[in-house]
Amino acid sequence: MRLKFEDVTLTLKHPFRLHGGTKKSAQVLICEIEHDGITGVGEACPSKYYGETPESVKAVWNAIDFSVHRDPFLYEAIYNALREQFPRDTAARAGVDIALFDWLGKKMNVPLYRFFELDKSHIPASSFTIGFASTDELVRKIHEAEDFPILKIKLGTTNDRTIIETIRSVTDKPIRVDANEGWSREEALEKIKWLEDKNVQFVEQPLKKEDLDGHAWLKERVALPLFADESARAPEDIHKIHAAFDGVVVKIMKAGGIQAAIEAIRLARSYGLQTMLSCFLETSVAISAAAHISPLVDYADLDGHLLITDDPFEGLSLVDGRVMVSEEPGLGIRRKNRDDDYGA
Repeated sequence: MRLKFEDVTLTLKHPFRLHGGTKKSAQVLICEIEHDGITGVGEACPSKYYGETPESVKAVWNAIDFSVHRDPFLYEAIYNALREQFPRDTAARAGVDIALFDWLGKKMNVPLYRFFELDKSHIPASSFTIGFASTDELVRKIHEAEDFPILKIKLGTTNDRTIIETIRSVTDKPIRVDANEGWSREEALEKIKWLEDKNVQFVEQPLKKEDLDGHAWLKERVALPLFADESARAPEDIHKIHAAFDGVVVKIMKAGGIQAAIEAIRLARSYGLQTMLSCFLETSVAISAAAHISPLVDYADLDGHLLITDDPFEGLSLVDGRVMVSEEPGLGIRRKNRDDDYGA
């Protein structure tokens, strides 16, 4: 097997503001794994929050000895070896894992959801994410999201009530609230109770990730389900946090690949937790990987490719608010302005 990669800078349609900062662009890395005349495509979206950068991803990819990993069909052994060698480099591992499964789907001439024996009619509707915004900008973004039946709203500010009141003056769509660790215990209790009659489905990560006692305390006092995001990075974290939450947000990038994401979903289920498959700001490569396994989860938040202006790939569609995969082999995506599958 041979691996090569490229940097890609993505431009956001709107500045993305949330608790902790504002983003106007995102840098991802696209990789190709070539073997036996077939090329699988993967993507890494490194997050500084989790200690990864584009440079760290490149360092991992340059350090992988593919003379040891000669057969893509040994994907589980490859996954385990890379997890042992690079335990904290989850986005780097995810890129390789995605590329391996794209290769396998192309080799077997099946779309990835069929490789995993899943039913794509069970792909759940995705939410559309709206970050911090002025009132006028907020209303404009709500109208732009008219094709989505559910909105995901970033909170964690002194303006939280105004944000929700503005949304409710425009639409009665269900919303999901993500506080991104932005509240104190008492503040979270007050605000979540206020949200309980606002057609909110659940609240993500209201408190700091390490405050498991606080989340357990909060869970006993509110009616809305609490979902762990930052508190549950790796699948094994679910053993530690399950009693403090009602659900878990799974992301391929923070878990370490498709195999790790599936492991996290199944482990969460074993504890009776609900699951949502989510994303970062990513191209259709990584979003497609998540969409193919989304029949496994209760909820989806897979809009990262729709928040950018310059996705280099295509192949996904939006049907009744669901991010739908194609019937093409592997991920089923294509490089734009090419007649052939990217890398095939």
